[in-house]
Amino acid sequence: MLDIANIVMQESAANGPAISGPAAAALAVGLAAAGAGYAERGIGAAAVGAIAEDDSLFTQGLILTVLPETLVILALVVVFIVG
Repeated sequence: MLDIANIVMQESAANGPAISGPAAAALAVGLAAAGAGYAERGIGAAAVGAIAEDDSLFTQGLILTVLPETLVILALVVVFIVG
């Protein structure tokens, strides 16, 4: 891993950025989507369990399940504004 980091640092010092703008944008949105998916994994399981116990918690469970997706939407908005 250290060798890869050294190669990237040498390349970036010689030729400019190590990663292009569109690739950086794709990486940012992809990581945001992965983080949202990881968050939804636990939230969704808890929401389904809570709804199974009490039907009146459906709205709260739905809101909490959808909330991490705003991270991906925000990442897309930033990409369109910056790019």
